[in-house]
Amino acid sequence: MAARGRPAAILLAACVAAACAWAQPATPEAQAEIEALIATLAGSGCEFERNGRWYGADRAQEHLRRKHEWLRRRGLAPTAELFIERAATFSSVSGRAYRVRCPPDLRPEPAADWFRARLAGIRSGT
Repeated sequence: MAARGRPAAILLAACVAAACAWAQPATPEAQAEIEALIATLAGSGCEFERNGRWYGADRAQEHLRRKHEWLRRRGLAPTAELFIERAATFSSVSGRAYRVRCPPDLRPEPAADWFRARLAGIRSGT
């Protein structure tokens, strides 16, 4: 009976080791970019759609900060790109894509595209 459980234990140990190797903390530069992305949304006047409801930028940034903190504690957002992919693209509860709409036209766009464009601006200094 003990021999039967051995492959499962080996597989579990391998999965835990792989997860630990995959998780890593954000560098100070990446952390600054992530903070800048959230701050950009907070000061944008844009609205953020989450699970079919539109929220103001202040509520959206609070939500993204909570998601970022959850990922940060687990080492799952070591870069701004992974923050966008894992926290700012879709709902981890419903799986629905997030969207952003900004004045003056309020045309919704995928949040991932909005954040990637802002990240490019942050990196280029514009």
